[in-house]
Amino acid sequence: MQPSRKFEDLIELVSVLRKECPWDKKQTHYSIKDNLIEEAYEAIEALDNNDFDEFKKELGDLLLHVVFHSNIASETNTFDIGEVVYSLMEKLIRRHPHVFQNQTVSGEEEVAVNWENIKLKEGKKSTLDGLPAHLPALIKAQRMQEKAANVGFDWPEWKLAWEKLDEELGEFKETLEKNDINASSDEFGDVLFSMVNVARYFNLVAEDSLRQTNKKFEFRFRFIESELKKTGKSLNDASLEEMDQLWEKAKLIN
Repeated sequence: MQPSRKFEDLIELVSVLRKECPWDKKQTHYSIKDNLIEEAYEAIEALDNNDFDEFKKELGDLLLHVVFHSNIASETNTFDIGEVVYSLMEKLIRRHPHVFQNQTVSGEEEVAVNWENIKLKEGKKSTLDGLPAHLPALIKAQRMQEKAANVGFDWPEWKLAWEKLDEELGEFKETLEKNDINASSDEFGDVLFSMVNVARYFNLVAEDSLRQTNKKFEFRFRFIESELKKTGKSLNDASLEEMDQLWEKAKLIN
């Protein structure tokens, strides 16, 4: 078998692997479910690094999971890849009446409102339905806020959201001063949620911003370790002042 650009050849390849490879044959939906999350994050990392060759490969890995899970399901007549494709197309056509029917919209905001209304007509009990329980907290906070805003539950301007953030910071500080750990945890959550809300007004993606800061911290901290190692020192040997000086040096680089 040779690589090709045909989707049906990929389906056949996965089918062969399921029949002839001992490892692939043994897998179930549940044994590889965490790998699906891992591949999604690897794709995001490649995109964040502007490495489109790697991004292409990671998208391929995600596609493999779609085909692989569909193959497993087809073995018990649960569903097959054709049904996956049909279900997706049917949903996209139904939720885009402004494209495939005669509905007129004023712009993207109305499209978002219509999308949520259509989902409710499909049987969703809440505008917030459809968000996975285990979605990373920052992402879920922003998605919930976006969904609520789409149906009008939102501050009219960002300054009011900022005032709410100020209020939550004050409440958080009070609980810290009282050394009330349980209350502090709740208030800290409120602070984070409010910060995400402010960011949303400026089209900032909270998860992306924190990921970038994590990368920045990691680079600078590794720089400190590397520079100390050149002088024969470890972190334990260095003073805070020495590490701060190296940190400032790292900031000039990144």
